[in-house]
Amino acid sequence: MRWYSHAVYAFGVAFVAIGVALLVVTASHGGGVLGFLLGGLFVALGVARIQLERKRGDR
Repeated sequence: MRWYSHAVYAFGVAFVAIGVALLVVTASHGGGVLGFLLGGLFVALGVARIQLERKRGDR
Protein backbone atom coordinates (compact mmCIF):
# COMPACT_ATOMS: atom_id res chain seq x y z
CA MET A 1 0.00 0.00 0.00
CA ARG A 2 3.00 2.28 0.28
CA TRP A 3 3.09 2.80 -3.50
CA TYR A 4 -0.56 3.89 -3.39
CA SER A 5 0.19 6.54 -0.79
CA HIS A 6 3.09 7.87 -2.85
CA ALA A 7 0.94 7.94 -5.97
CA VAL A 8 -1.77 9.91 -4.16
CA TYR A 9 0.80 12.47 -3.01
CA ALA A 10 2.23 12.72 -6.54
CA PHE A 11 -1.19 13.27 -8.09
CA GLY A 12 -2.04 15.81 -5.39
CA VAL A 13 1.10 17.78 -6.13
CA ALA A 14 0.40 17.52 -9.86
CA PHE A 15 -3.11 18.93 -9.38
CA VAL A 16 -1.75 21.82 -7.31
CA ALA A 17 0.84 22.55 -10.01
CA ILE A 18 -1.80 22.48 -12.75
CA GLY A 19 -3.99 24.82 -10.71
CA VAL A 20 -1.19 27.29 -10.10
CA ALA A 21 -0.27 27.20 -13.79
CA LEU A 22 -3.90 27.89 -14.74
CA LEU A 23 -4.02 30.84 -12.33
CA VAL A 24 -0.76 32.29 -13.66
CA VAL A 25 -1.73 31.91 -17.31
CA THR A 26 -5.18 33.35 -16.68
CA ALA A 27 -3.74 36.35 -14.85
CA SER A 28 -1.10 36.96 -17.52
CA HIS A 29 -3.77 36.99 -20.25
CA GLY A 30 -5.86 39.61 -18.50
CA GLY A 31 -8.08 37.42 -16.38
CA GLY A 32 -11.24 35.48 -16.88
CA VAL A 33 -13.70 34.02 -14.44
CA LEU A 34 -13.51 30.47 -15.77
CA GLY A 35 -9.71 30.33 -15.64
CA PHE A 36 -9.58 31.59 -12.07
CA LEU A 37 -12.39 29.24 -11.03
CA LEU A 38 -10.79 26.16 -12.57
CA GLY A 39 -7.35 27.08 -11.25
CA GLY A 40 -8.69 27.51 -7.74
CA LEU A 41 -10.61 24.25 -7.94
CA PHE A 42 -7.52 22.34 -9.09
CA VAL A 43 -5.49 23.77 -6.22
CA ALA A 44 -8.25 22.95 -3.73
CA LEU A 45 -8.57 19.41 -5.11
CA GLY A 46 -4.85 18.76 -4.82
CA VAL A 47 -4.56 20.17 -1.31
CA ALA A 48 -7.66 18.29 -0.14
CA ARG A 49 -6.39 15.00 -1.57
CA ILE A 50 -3.04 15.41 0.15
CA GLN A 51 -4.72 16.26 3.46
CA LEU A 52 -7.06 13.27 3.23
CA GLU A 53 -4.15 10.95 2.51
CA ARG A 54 -2.19 12.33 5.45
CA LYS A 55 -5.16 11.74 7.79
CA ARG A 56 -5.67 8.24 6.38
CA GLY A 57 -2.04 7.44 7.06
CA ASP A 58 -2.28 8.50 10.71
CA ARG A 59 -4.55 5.58 11.63
